[in-house]
Amino acid sequence: MDWKLLAVVFSTVFIAELGDKTQLATLLFAADGNTNKWIVFIGASLALIATSALGVLGGGLIAQYISERTLNIVAGTGFVLIGLWTLLR
Repeated sequence: MDWKLLAVVFSTVFIAELGDKTQLATLLFAADGNTNKWIVFIGASLALIATSALGVLGGGLIAQYISERTLNIVAGTGFVLIGLWTLLR
């Protein structure tokens, strides 16, 4: 097992998920006193697993047709543009 890759992926996704709208929605569901916290945890976990699976499958499919370098450039450019758009709003 590639522990370095696992650590990088875990760290990146963990930091990206902190404080995002998904985590806030989960927090709101869990804040309801009549809600089973385990059900909220399981539902949120399954949703993250499903979206991660889509990302991995989609990335694998796209990588068959587009080089990794091109994907990095497109993703990096997209993040920079979103950052600039956020700053200039």
